[in-house]
Amino acid sequence: MASVTEDQIAEALTQVQVPDLDGDVISLELVSGIVVKDGMVHIMVETTEERAPVMEDVRQQCEKLAAEIPGVLNATAVLTEEREAPAAAPPTPTLDLTQDERRIRSEGVGAIIAVASGKGGVGKSTTSVNIALALSRLGKKVGIMDADIYGPSIPRMMGITGQPRSEDGNTLIPMENYDVKCMSMGFLVPEEEPTIWRGPMVMGALEQMLRDVEWAPLDILIVDMPPGTGDAQLTMAQGTELAGAIIVSTPQDIALLDARKGLNMFRQVDVPIIGLVENMSYYICPKCGDEAHIFDNGGAKETAEKYGCPFLGEIPLDVEIRETSDGGRPIVVSKTSSPHAKAYMDIATKVIAEIDQLN
Repeated sequence: MASVTEDQIAEALTQVQVPDLDGDVISLELVSGIVVKDGMVHIMVETTEERAPVMEDVRQQCEKLAAEIPGVLNATAVLTEEREAPAAAPPTPTLDLTQDERRIRSEGVGAIIAVASGKGGVGKSTTSVNIALALSRLGKKVGIMDADIYGPSIPRMMGITGQPRSEDGNTLIPMENYDVKCMSMGFLVPEEEPTIWRGPMVMGALEQMLRDVEWAPLDILIVDMPPGTGDAQLTMAQGTELAGAIIVSTPQDIALLDARKGLNMFRQVDVPIIGLVENMSYYICPKCGDEAHIFDNGGAKETAEKYGCPFLGEIPLDVEIRETSDGGRPIVVSKTSSPHAKAYMDIATKVIAEIDQLN
């Protein structure tokens, strides 16, 4: 079967008339983006806040027509607001987000937890995966969503290949391994192919991975966030009902500086901090058994105490953790009796206790 093209999608969308406007979404240039990859179609439709209720029907028509094209496995359309650039430099934005504004509620999901870091390279994804698997071993029904659109790593770490399927053309069935459900852009895009998307496309993808994936029933959904404090973090905080956030950092000052920024960002948007994890906390020489603090030690614990947050635990710098993660056999499930696996299990136990306390 020939692959679907963007031109085919655009041609189909010429049938979608826009209420109160003389034309269709294509002739009116309201479609700001069409992405087609391996039968998966993503459409962005521009609107304004005032016209959003009217344009919802347009969005649904776009999805329906695209899904009917032979070769399309799944079609999703999102509404995005195009704002004109201000004439002068805008004032420094303030974050004023209330619980009522968090509109995406994943039915059948008990708690959504963001695992975040202020900067890259601190082992956040490795921590996310092993905590998710530890929670599963503790009897919880767990899912993990890879929110790092530009650098998805969950498919490799979870040892999953292939693409998710859809039975109705609207909702994706998540991939699964080790009794944990997974969804990632890495399932939809070849591993070595970059995802070159503007911010609104990324935000739409995140919302749809929450809204249009059959997650339920789940006790906990772990969201592996991209590093930093940008659009993705604000989308998750504003657009979902996060139960809380886990901050991952290495012990050195430069990493902790960024971790504090991440911690304060979540607090500004009223997302509780479940706790801090100190990754690469120490190194034990396999030959002599001496303990070395390559990236310093104890910084995350001190930060937790200073900011009044729980400290969840320390994870060592160890080649086994790296090898098992790269090989798709995370240490929590491949070496269950190892001290490193037990450290993740201890952290997961504390996470459950913190969630129960917040509830």
